[in-house]
Formats: sequence, C-alpha cells, structure tokens
Amino acid sequence: MVNQLQCNPLVQQQGIEPILAEHDTKMMAWGPLGGEGAEGVVKNELLASIGEGYGKTAAQVALRWLTQRGIVAIPKSTHVERMRQNLDIFDFTLTDEEMKRIATLNCHDAGTVNFGDPQFVKFLIETYG
Repeated sequence: MVNQLQCNPLVQQQGIEPILAEHDTKMMAWGPLGGEGAEGVVKNELLASIGEGYGKTAAQVALRWLTQRGIVAIPKSTHVERMRQNLDIFDFTLTDEEMKRIATLNCHDAGTVNFGDPQFVKFLIETYG
C-alpha cells in the first residue's frame, strides 16, 4: 500500500515512517521538488551547496534525500534534460551529516489538515485500509 503525502526537504513529514511501516505502507512524495511554481527546493542554498560536492543540482540532492529515507519520489517534468537529471541520483550517497543538515530545513505545514500527522494517517489506514 502507498500513502501519498506532500514531502520534500521543506515539508518532511517527520515521524510518520513508523506508523506506515506498522501497516506495511510506503510513503510516496507528492511535490518532491516543491510542486508546480515552487522554487524553495530547487533554489535552496543548502541543497545547492551539498550538490556542488557531488556535481549535482539541488533538485537531485532533494530526490536522493527522499530515496535514502525510503520514500518513493516521482517528480514531474516536461523537460527531457530535467527528466535525465531526476534519474541521475544513484551514483552518490548523502552522508549522515548531510542528511542531518537537510533535516534542519523542515519548516512548512502541509496545510490546514495535516495529512502527515501520524495519528491522522493511522486513522485513515485503519478506517479505509
């Protein structure tokens, strides 16, 4: 089973993984690069600086961060070059220190209904399973 939640370095959905695992459910990132018209992730200075060390873009670092957390990321793009870049994230691994630095970027709520609230997710799974 999959639970699709808004998730990216700015909206991290921290703490929900144990509940999803308890119900054999994977998280799929909706808006893994911030969503249409959002530039917070792809122009983030920390992600860009980490990417420089690997010859990667901020977007690639964000996608790698999601992948290392075990989150399914399906970024949208209509540009062939960006599609290639989105797939080119498996030749580097973020260090534990880099993962911790990215964790400090969490600053946004997903909206008025917090679909990332572990108790709300548990309720949805148990109710609609």
